[in-house]
Amino acid sequence: MNDTETVQHVEQTDEVSLLLEDQLCFALYAAQRALTNRYRPLLEQFNLTYPQYLAMLVLWQHGALPIKKLGALLELDYGTLTPLLKRLESHGLIERRRQVDDERTVQITLTDAGTALRERIRVVPATIARVANLSQEEASDTKSLLELLHGNISSSD
Repeated sequence: MNDTETVQHVEQTDEVSLLLEDQLCFALYAAQRALTNRYRPLLEQFNLTYPQYLAMLVLWQHGALPIKKLGALLELDYGTLTPLLKRLESHGLIERRRQVDDERTVQITLTDAGTALRERIRVVPATIARVANLSQEEASDTKSLLELLHGNISSSD
């Protein structure tokens, strides 16, 4: 069923609210903005933006990666990822190098400063967890529901 057929099916079978407060999309949007706004001042201490922080999390977890793999893990296209990585490189946190065996592939590696940042930045997720004020179970359940939603929406393309 494509999106047009889905819309027609919903219109014919369900009474749907058009109130803003009833929209799942708005609840997600508002929560995402609030969460990102809480991250901003914490990350500014480390001279990072939120997308840069996410890239660093991936590199700390996986180590050196080709830019294509990093983009796939972050679900970012090359045009969005490249300027982000250039800024991280200018801050001395990563290096971008062409692979010797395949000049088309650019490998992203952490510098010593990038590796060292990992320990200092641990205060960020701890602070966010405190601000969110969710039990471990609530946080886990919320994350699971968001992953389910993401998977369902992504697979419906």
